[in-house]
Amino acid sequence: MAHTQIIAVEVEARFPFQSLDVYVAARELAALVHAARVADAELRDQATRAAKSVFLNLCEGLPSDSGPMRRKHFALANGSLHELVGALDLASPHRAAISTAAAASVASARATAKARALSPRVTRPAPSAQLRHALFAERSASSRSFASRTEARRTASRSSTATP
Repeated sequence: MAHTQIIAVEVEARFPFQSLDVYVAARELAALVHAARVADAELRDQATRAAKSVFLNLCEGLPSDSGPMRRKHFALANGSLHELVGALDLASPHRAAISTAAAASVASARATAKARALSPRVTRPAPSAQLRHALFAERSASSRSFASRTEARRTASRSSTATP
């Protein structure tokens, strides 16, 4: 029963971003890369560091309320994700030497598949020029209408104070 209480406390103590699919997928990806046991030490190190970078950049960007900061961390995570896929693809000719166990080969293939599936979740396409133009026009119209309303209020208050 004490074990159940500890688990319940751990679940309640989680941050909201930890329940997001992208967080869970990045965490699983890091575990799969670690389990892949790439034979080439340099590629193993590079793939492990890239998988950790994907996960940690998402962890840093997800809770941020600032759009530019989120985009910065998501772009870094996306770059690390592509680096990870490259390292795993480069290690693929050595798949026979990854591990004697077939499970390690399967883990490497799963890690690559998970990384490719995670990519669209991490990236966010830049708005098209047409969309940017429409947003700018909307903001300009909004600010003009605000300015005209403010000027109308000033004029009304001046005329009401001038007239006894």
